[in-house]
Parts: sequence; C-alpha cells; structure tokens
Amino acid sequence: MNAPAYNTVAWFQVGTTDAEQAKRFYGDLFGWRYTLDPNSEGKYHLVSYPGADTPSGGIFDTGGEFPDHAIFMVVVPDVAAVCAQVERLGGKVLVPPTTSKDGLVFADLHDPAGNHFGVFTPPPA
Repeated sequence: MNAPAYNTVAWFQVGTTDAEQAKRFYGDLFGWRYTLDPNSEGKYHLVSYPGADTPSGGIFDTGGEFPDHAIFMVVVPDVAAVCAQVERLGGKVLVPPTTSKDGLVFADLHDPAGNHFGVFTPPPA
C-alpha cells in the first residue's frame, strides 16, 4: 500500500464519551470493524472498512475530557510547522503537537471559523 500524499485528508476521528455506542452505530450502519490501538491505553479504536487492508480512522473515547466530535485529519510532513502556520493564518491550536508511544505526531486545530480538524505525521517506518 502506498502512503497517502502529504497535505491530503488521510484519517478521520469520531470522539465520544460512549465509544461502545458509537462502535455499534457505525458498525451496524456501515459494517466498520474495530481493533484496539495498542498505544492508546484503551481509549482509541482503529476503524477498518469492509475489504480494507489497513485502518482509515478511529473512534476516540474522550472520557469527557473533550467535546464529542467528528473530524478529518490531514497528513503533513511537520506538525509543529503546520501549527505555527495555522496561528499565523488566524486559526487556533487546541492540542499542541503530541507524540504517541509509537512515534505518531498529531495536533488538533481550529480554522478561523472555529471548525475542528487535525494534522498528523505517521510514525517512522
């Protein structure tokens, strides 16, 4: 499988206080399958579509720490640089660049209109 091109939407995330309900709903509606992300301490469920080889998104158990949301995520070469550019362009950094245990770097952002989206750089191969 080829890696997605930089600056393209390459992931989605549904954040909720009731991950089990969301998994049932989207699983029944679209046939999505789930696996627990081993790097998430039980809070992130990877979503795979029927017939897909790899996950395309995730369901995040927010534990009430964040509002419920459904966002798209763009793959970028440098998360920190994008965060700085977002602020220069009038947006806001909600969650600054964060590195997961496996090396994935991500951030949550608002555009100037207040729309929530995310950026990420995959972990090293």
